[in-house]
Amino acid sequence: MAALELRQQLKLSQQLIMTPQLQQAIKLLQLSRLELLETINQELETNPLLEETQEETTEAGQSEDATIAECGPEQPYEQVEVSEKLREDFDWESYLDEYNTATPVLVESDPNQEWPSYDYKLTAPDTLQDHLAWQLRLSNFTDEDREIGALILGNLNKDGYLDATVDEIAEMAGVDAARVEEILGRVQLLDPVGIAARDLRECLLVQAKSLELKDDLVVRIIEHYLHFLENKNYIALVKALKRSTEEVKAAVDIILSLDPRPGSAFSEDSTEYISPDIYVLKVDDEFVIVLNEDGMPKLRVSSFYKEAMCEDAVVSAEAKDYIQNKLRSAAWLIKSIHQRQRTLYKVAQSIVKLQNEFFEKGVSYLKPMVLRDVAEDVGMHESTISRVTASKYMHTPHGIFELKYFFNSSINSVMGEAVASESVKERIRQLIREEDSARPYSDQEIVRILQKENIDIARRTVAKYREMMNILPSNKRKSSSWGSTKE
Repeated sequence: MAALELRQQLKLSQQLIMTPQLQQAIKLLQLSRLELLETINQELETNPLLEETQEETTEAGQSEDATIAECGPEQPYEQVEVSEKLREDFDWESYLDEYNTATPVLVESDPNQEWPSYDYKLTAPDTLQDHLAWQLRLSNFTDEDREIGALILGNLNKDGYLDATVDEIAEMAGVDAARVEEILGRVQLLDPVGIAARDLRECLLVQAKSLELKDDLVVRIIEHYLHFLENKNYIALVKALKRSTEEVKAAVDIILSLDPRPGSAFSEDSTEYISPDIYVLKVDDEFVIVLNEDGMPKLRVSSFYKEAMCEDAVVSAEAKDYIQNKLRSAAWLIKSIHQRQRTLYKVAQSIVKLQNEFFEKGVSYLKPMVLRDVAEDVGMHESTISRVTASKYMHTPHGIFELKYFFNSSINSVMGEAVASESVKERIRQLIREEDSARPYSDQEIVRILQKENIDIARRTVAKYREMMNILPSNKRKSSSWGSTKE
């Protein structure tokens, strides 16, 4: 039996270690403009050596050694003097009351600049549950009924449909299913009518009955012939109902006016305002790239604290180490921000050059492009390009697009160069928009049209792109045709 023993062994190996400074530079590279502003403001609060200036900063490539180096006799610094004078009658009590209050001070903004209204920032729209709970409290419900109603409201999805069964709600409430069914019927009559339905048929049926129509034709169609409406088979619908075409058409128009998703009006998705990181403007015959630096603080290292690093300054060793560390951190942050802006400009410049036809003519002329194409053009790694283009937007003459939008796969052509997948999607969207609504194009017909235009594409690819663009198939896009129906 071999004995176990401990041994020491030296092993020489190479390992890539990311310093905190490098990690910070990579993090800044992939931040959007608004996220970068938030990061800079946080650094301004935590690092006393960083300060904001209204003056233009020095060259982006300025060496940080000059910033970090301690001052000496050969590098004199001017003494910082505060020459501001205050009036003798200055109201210090009002000053302290204003700046010690928790209420934010309102700053008057540029009236010509378009911003969301101030009321929008202070208020949040009511959710579907809030709107229905408010009606429950005002309606003639007992306390027990309100508890059952609250369980029903808690099991609604974003479209307003009930995701739980009556038996499940009855078990949670500790009552019989018949009682829950009764409360459910009353809840479905709240605003919006048809809420808490279990399927589309019930949703439309509740809304139709609430209209109190004299003729029961609408109710009959919803109860028994809804599948004819889904396929727009009006001929079969008229034959099955044995009513005149005019009567059936009027009933169908009423059904089409009903809301199949009553809860969608109370969507909890908030509006997101996009602030482009890059502007591409056409000046004369050239495209000019402008980085959006609106509101971007111009940073510099505080000269006051650099003065404290002088040999003659009376500063403790601990304080000197603290200032030195903060000095390096501030200098590295400034350099990283400049590097980020330069990299973003180079990538935008490369995209404009490689996708020049898109900027000139529109989406239909977008070329297939991958990260490697831009990486080779600017002399950087693909991972760097991926970080630069993440969560950033470009304002172009044809609209605002995410930078990732310009990188898309290719579709083979019958002859010649490949075509970008986004261009093919745009062409499919255009064909469907211009088609005859009475005879819409099938996916196979779109394939034949595209092949005539030198685009080699399969039918399943057309169907996939159509579904990605939320476009219905041809049998669902066909317009209403009542002319061929007979009594």
